[in-house]
Amino acid sequence: MAVKQDRLVQIGFMETGRRDSWWLPPVLTFAGYTAFIVYTTWAALQNANYWDGNLLSPFYSPELFGKSPHAIFGPEPSWWPNAIFPYSPALLILAFPAGFRMTCYYYRGAYYKAFWADPPGCAVGEPRKTYWGERTFPLIIQNIHRYFMYAAVAFIFLLSYDIYVSMKFPDGFGISLGTLILATNVVLIGSYTFGCHSFRHIAGGVLDRISRASVRKKVYDCSSCLNRRHMLFAWVSMFTVMFCDIYTRLCAMGVWTNWRIL
Repeated sequence: MAVKQDRLVQIGFMETGRRDSWWLPPVLTFAGYTAFIVYTTWAALQNANYWDGNLLSPFYSPELFGKSPHAIFGPEPSWWPNAIFPYSPALLILAFPAGFRMTCYYYRGAYYKAFWADPPGCAVGEPRKTYWGERTFPLIIQNIHRYFMYAAVAFIFLLSYDIYVSMKFPDGFGISLGTLILATNVVLIGSYTFGCHSFRHIAGGVLDRISRASVRKKVYDCSSCLNRRHMLFAWVSMFTVMFCDIYTRLCAMGVWTNWRIL
């Protein structure tokens, strides 16, 4: 008995039978992403007002070469081609956290829809007729996410050290509003990073019977718990790190005061 098979119908770009507001999440993602990218690019190129006393913007941390007291190796290098591209300490380090986020499993699903319309939404027509997948250029680059994760973990410790530095005042130990803001940012970035699918896989995903490795199972369970809110931590941490820069910048400009609490 012959079985009649339905033929796949190719729908046009943006065509859909959906009646809900499917377009709203991609639009909000596009707006949020664009705002973050524009501000981050602007802030990274300023090379000014990125520190205020013992506060250092996370966009510039660690400051390898620079003009602030936080610079590890002193002033900006003489070999930098300033005539072609003005120097900024942020240019030496931002590629690592940015690479981790841009290749994140959640983020790529979000900006595929918002920026590439691949697809604009479930059951919504795409501008392409074929599916490339992530085995060809440029999408194959996404596979380096697991390597960026190691750098992201290292940055959590570096940003944690900035919290310690923010508590060192000329007259001794202290806690300021900036300290609390930096600490909140580290907690949220840590929740996002340690809930990452790659970290979860390293913690216990490679084991056939994770129950036999008690310590790794606990780490895996904790990572899985954070992973359930991966989207939330991804977005909130993205804007808290931006707010840290805004706060430090406005304090450096004298617009705000970094109030000392203790």
